[in-house]
Amino acid sequence: MPELPEVETMCRGLRPLLGRRIADVTLPACRYRPIVIQPAIGTIQQQLVGGAIDQISRLGKRVVLHISPHVLVLQPKMTGLVSLELPPSHEHVRLQIDFKGQPRLRMLFWDRRGLGTVEMLLEEELHQRIVQGRLGPDALAITLAEFRQRLSSTSRAIKVALLDQKLLAGVGNLYASEMLHQARIHPARVCSSLSSKKTAALHAAMLEILLTAIEHEGSTLSDGTYRNALNDPGSYQNMHRVYDRAGELCPQCQRSKIVRIVQAQRSTFYCPTCQR
Repeated sequence: MPELPEVETMCRGLRPLLGRRIADVTLPACRYRPIVIQPAIGTIQQQLVGGAIDQISRLGKRVVLHISPHVLVLQPKMTGLVSLELPPSHEHVRLQIDFKGQPRLRMLFWDRRGLGTVEMLLEEELHQRIVQGRLGPDALAITLAEFRQRLSSTSRAIKVALLDQKLLAGVGNLYASEMLHQARIHPARVCSSLSSKKTAALHAAMLEILLTAIEHEGSTLSDGTYRNALNDPGSYQNMHRVYDRAGELCPQCQRSKIVRIVQAQRSTFYCPTCQR
C-alpha cells in the first residue's frame, strides 16, 4: 500500500490546488526517520515558491505536481499519504506546501515509516529519470496485445510478475491477488504458460478491479493508515474477495477456504478451488 487506486485517489483529491500559487514549502519538525528529499529543501523553496500548480498527474504509484518548468514527484511507497487535511497523526508530516489565496489550502506529505521520497525535476527530465528503464506501461493504459506480449516473455510466477513495476506500472500486492482470483488463475502459474483466453480474462479483471477500487477511493486496511485527501477512509476493502481473508470461505465458489502463501516475500491469497 498504497497502490494505483489509492494514488489515483490522492491525485483526484488534490484538484482544488490547480491554479493555486505556492506561498511556502517547509519541512515540519519530525523526530522520526527522515524521508529522502532531493534536492535540498532550500533549493526546492527557491524554485517553487510563487509558481502555480498547472497539472496533477499519476505516474505508476507516484503523484506528480507540475509547476512549470518543474515537477515535484511524490512517491508514497509503503505508508505515505498526500493530502489536504491532517492525516492520522501530525508527528509524521514530512513536507508541507502552503498556497496563496482563499480559502487557505495546504498540501501535506505524510509518511509513518519514512520510506517515501520527494524529488524535484525539470519537466524534460521526468521521463528519463523516472520512466525510462524503471516503469512499464500503466496498468490502466496497457493494451491487451502488449499485456499478452509482456507476460509471454517471462517464466516467472504470474503473481510475482504483476508486482514488477518495470513490466507493468501501478499494480501491487493487494490488487494482484484480487485480479488473479477474479480471472481464476493460480498465483504460481508460469506467465508464459497462460493461454490467450486466460490472459484476456486477467487483463479484463485488472481493469475492472482497478477502476472499481478508484470509484471506492481505494482500500483502507485494518491499520487505518491509508486515507484520502480529506482524511476519510476508502471503502474498497469491503469488496475484497481474497486479500487478507485466509481461512474464510471463498465468496465465489462457497466450497474452499482462502489460502495464504508467500511469494517473493509477500503474502498471496487465493482459492484452491477457483484457482487450480
